[in-house]
Amino acid sequence: MDLDCIVVDEAYSGMRLDAFLAAEGVYLTRSAAAKFVSEGAVMINGRTARKSAVVRGGDMVVYEVYQDPSDLVLQGQDIPLDVRYEDDHLLVISKQAGLVCHPAEGHVEGTLVNALINHCGREHLCDVQGEGKDRLGIVHRLDRDTSGLMLAAKTNLAGEALMDAIRVRDVDRHYLALVHGWIPLDTGYIDAPIARHQTERMRMAISDREGSRQAVTTFSVLRRFEAGPHDEGYTLIDCKLYTGRTHQIRVHMEYIKHPCVGDPLYGWQKLDNLGLERQFLHSYKLAFTHPVTQERMEFEDTLPADLQEAISLLDARS
Repeated sequence: MDLDCIVVDEAYSGMRLDAFLAAEGVYLTRSAAAKFVSEGAVMINGRTARKSAVVRGGDMVVYEVYQDPSDLVLQGQDIPLDVRYEDDHLLVISKQAGLVCHPAEGHVEGTLVNALINHCGREHLCDVQGEGKDRLGIVHRLDRDTSGLMLAAKTNLAGEALMDAIRVRDVDRHYLALVHGWIPLDTGYIDAPIARHQTERMRMAISDREGSRQAVTTFSVLRRFEAGPHDEGYTLIDCKLYTGRTHQIRVHMEYIKHPCVGDPLYGWQKLDNLGLERQFLHSYKLAFTHPVTQERMEFEDTLPADLQEAISLLDARS
């Protein structure tokens, strides 16, 4: 399952949600849109939408996207890749926000895999993830709108070794997150299992029911920003992943009442998101042992322009 989002233009204000989705081409027909809405596949401003919902200008609509990827023959596409390191075994890239990692329902092209095929050639990418058809080169993933450093593998040997290293927590992954509110503690440890939300299928949630998976995140505070007239202040944190669950940091930060700024799925829409239309979450540090040379490798990435602009708006309140 993959998600996409759209901000409602004022021209559509007052239109029924299913009509809006059809008009924007999200779904082919209004009846198809109504079907997905009734199945809980669409949210408005963080809440699952009712079939009779009406949109207003500025609403953030998040929806599941579907397209049957069966019999898909993946093609290389000339999509920009910010390669930070490359050898015969692996690549380290900085993924741009908005780029889906691999084809899925609704995203059968324009993905990181298409870019990797174009850059490396199909025969020079590992095929150990999933069924090996649509995840060439992928050993772990970032959410569509999470930016920053990630690994890709060229050979199955490298791919399997890197996936094993991630499982045993030998790959050091750090993220920068700007969250709502003032976190008073300098460090934090969150050990809270995650499962699919029971009623809102697009969301993950903290859960202790059968099938939940352990999820551990630690964080340290880097900067705090005082509250303003329209917000509760902000905190910039370094998050370290010890597990790699879907939406893990986003779910954990919502759980402790400090959701990521700009998060369309887990954020608090009533708060000031500093002009961001995606979550402030950036994979900025990556360290691992090279699976062939055994060299310890470390990389660090700067914030992209949209996230840096949000920080700049808060500088005077630090």
